[in-house]
Amino acid sequence: QVQLVESGGGLVQAGGSLRLSCAGSGLTFGSYAMGWYRQAPGKQRELVARISKGGSTNYADSMKGRFTISRDNSKNQVYLDMNNLEPADTAVYYCYAERPLPLGPLQTFWGQGTQVTVSS
Repeated sequence: QVQLVESGGGLVQAGGSLRLSCAGSGLTFGSYAMGWYRQAPGKQRELVARISKGGSTNYADSMKGRFTISRDNSKNQVYLDMNNLEPADTAVYYCYAERPLPLGPLQTFWGQGTQVTVSS
């Protein structure tokens, strides 16, 4: 059974930093692209950052320069370092893992989410 478990969320003041972690189990971690989405109250879920199995990264425009995604395949972990946080970053952050299946569609797994709250 695949599990993705996020940790590291919490309450932080504007301008502060947090590191989110996501631990994967039950999957061949290095075979999956990993990433983070977030969902704020009343808003749609949006991509925050993604890291390929080879280590290539991409970010949503509003996170570039402030957030850094990384992975440690030896520990089955993916991280999101968030700096210079803003109240607009307040959301539930979800870890995900994805890979293409042989016949085309993506296989995707999600974590349960971790709350990040940034106070002004």
